[in-house]
Amino acid sequence: MSILRRVSAVVPDADVLREAAAVLTAGGIVAYPTDTFYGLAVDPRDGNAVRRLFVAKGRASEAAVPLIAADADQVEALLGELSAMARRLAEALWPGPLTLVIPAGPGLAPELLAGGGTVAVRVPAHAVAVGLARAAGHLITSTSANRSGERPAREAAEVVAAMGDRVALVLDAGVCAGGLPSTVVDVTAGVPRLVRTGAVPWNRVLRSLEA
Repeated sequence: MSILRRVSAVVPDADVLREAAAVLTAGGIVAYPTDTFYGLAVDPRDGNAVRRLFVAKGRASEAAVPLIAADADQVEALLGELSAMARRLAEALWPGPLTLVIPAGPGLAPELLAGGGTVAVRVPAHAVAVGLARAAGHLITSTSANRSGERPAREAAEVVAAMGDRVALVLDAGVCAGGLPSTVVDVTAGVPRLVRTGAVPWNRVLRSLEA
């Protein structure tokens, strides 16, 4: 069975976050809350852990896995310097439900990218998610905490029911807000491209670049 740890959504216990980070270091899967739904974290640099994540979700390996970070500096530490456009959007809309598609750095496991050369990343507006990435010391995966094709989980109990012992540790911070998923914007070219409509309106993205 998964280990369940209750944690404050506002000021998460540092010891619990370190315990979760140790699970990631050992190649395990951690379920954690974000500002939308619960997500599943593994170390994106560890190919075995990424493969384990695909198996746990029943997810096709042709589907790339998004990431979250503690802040923009953590993104740059692993993936390289953000472009001027990406940096402006990050400064305006992170933390929050905006995902940026950027070039993937060489430190990521190839399994994570599904044969592509880009990766989707964001900084969520949730203390547990950010705290876990900071405690781990690197970006973490953020695929939804459910079996592929099923609805995303808003509560820890839903994660346990859906994933069972496929997840080593569940961080229970109560009910997530749910709602729209993050807006996904590709910033790898000279102009931003809307990949998925979500919680951040497209016109707000464009206004952020005009400021």
